[in-house]
Amino acid sequence: MTRLQRFAVSSALLLQSLAFASPEPCLNGLCHFTRNKLASRTVASELGPQLSANCNVYGPDDTQFGNCTARYDPFFTPKIQMVVQPATEDDVPKIVQYASANGIPFLAMARRHGMTSTLSEFDGMQIDMSLLDKIEIQPDGKSAILGGGVFAKNIMEKLWDAGYVTSSGSTSCVGLLGPALGGGRGRLEGYYGVVSDSFLKLNVVLANGTAITVSETEHPDLFWAMKGAGHNFGVVTSLEMKIYPRGVDTWYYKTYIWTQDKLEAVFEASNAFHNDGNHAGHHLKEMAFNMGSYTMIPSISETEGVIFWSFVYRGSKEEAQPYLDAFDAIKAVSTEDGNVPYPEIPGVSGTGMNSTLCDYGLNHVHYPAGLKVWNVTTQRQIYDLYNEKIREYPEFQRTTVNMEDYSHEGVDAIDPDTSAYPWRDRGLLSFIAVTYDPNPALDEAAIAWAQETRDLWNAGAPDLLPSTYVNYAHGDESAESMYGYEPWRLEKLRGLKAQYDPDNLFSYYNPIIPNMNPRSTHESNFQGRQIGAKSRSRGQ
Repeated sequence: MTRLQRFAVSSALLLQSLAFASPEPCLNGLCHFTRNKLASRTVASELGPQLSANCNVYGPDDTQFGNCTARYDPFFTPKIQMVVQPATEDDVPKIVQYASANGIPFLAMARRHGMTSTLSEFDGMQIDMSLLDKIEIQPDGKSAILGGGVFAKNIMEKLWDAGYVTSSGSTSCVGLLGPALGGGRGRLEGYYGVVSDSFLKLNVVLANGTAITVSETEHPDLFWAMKGAGHNFGVVTSLEMKIYPRGVDTWYYKTYIWTQDKLEAVFEASNAFHNDGNHAGHHLKEMAFNMGSYTMIPSISETEGVIFWSFVYRGSKEEAQPYLDAFDAIKAVSTEDGNVPYPEIPGVSGTGMNSTLCDYGLNHVHYPAGLKVWNVTTQRQIYDLYNEKIREYPEFQRTTVNMEDYSHEGVDAIDPDTSAYPWRDRGLLSFIAVTYDPNPALDEAAIAWAQETRDLWNAGAPDLLPSTYVNYAHGDESAESMYGYEPWRLEKLRGLKAQYDPDNLFSYYNPIIPNMNPRSTHESNFQGRQIGAKSRSRGQ
């Protein structure tokens, strides 16, 4: 069954393409065909003349193809037939129109950090947004225009040097919009909310190639949806975003490494720090972010994981110290601290360009959980399981179990009904990343370990419905766990899908409405990756 047999294409758009693309006459505009297997040179000859001078089209035989398609996590990999790089925003509608008219699935990417299994259902054209990297501070100093391909490091550095900051994800190498369209968690959310709370307007290309501006006054319902479920609705070619005075010249950071016998003390201190999930009465806005992990450091122990933890404070050591006294009282193997400018904070706290979070090419089998408080008993169970699995599978030595605790004041201050992001009450994000060199013989064990860890977190919070930060999703979670259990949320999102993407062309990143005919050949490679049956029933 061809793709255009699954999706109704308007006659006007199809006839426009057929003028130069159809291999056979099509007089009534209702023909059904796909040209998904076109050679890149054919696409270049047909589409290229419509695009600006610096656009590129690459196929698998081109030397640039590998760099354009290399992924942080190759475990679930979309099948890319060709790469088209727009050089200007005006190129994107033409690319989308061409792809839609010719039955070619398309997927826009910037930094290729997505890890969800639903990406493996894709087979088609990658729209590489990386050339759309403008950063333009507006004359009033209250906003900036950002291209659809910008990423965290560039934004942080350019704005900081000009005296500003804005919200972005916590990892330097990750694009801005990938996380932001799913809400976006980051170090400044205690001040300004999740990343999408700083959106002012978005320039969006819809599935039919129409370019529209989306804001609180233009298509406001779609603006609501783009702030938390935006991957389902369009390609963002640029956006205007709030920026803020940068404030203090340096941020204080401190990292600790503890051995496992300190585990209970660490998590009890952490729960006390954020008032057992209540946040009230704590100076948490300045203590922007703290994160920990179970990880192997062979120089400390070759048989047991250690507990790594980092804190970052927007201010001086002296101001931060009262909040760290309880952690200083727990004897550490080592500590490190200092004051650095904000753009250097990722590098000193484990999320910079040289961190493992920015190493491409390793499998990272992922499962998350959203929490309000650390269950200390559960954290011990997960740690013991970590050591057990490392002993059983030495190939998993680079695995980390990650715990993130964000400042929450700015997130709490925003009415949860004003955006599609549903999890403002979950301050703690946790996830396991079972990490190893690609090896199909290990895949089933990796998935089983990751699932067991996620299930332990959820079992340790029996009063909470399981929640999934959509950007950390494995891909087999329910739509409700990603987009909210309140019935009105998914009802509204599905109504907007019918309005703005009736053919469900944007259905490859944790979709609201599942892709009903995912690419089956990839899933059949390995039974443990066969999420198709689950994904097709998500939220139904």
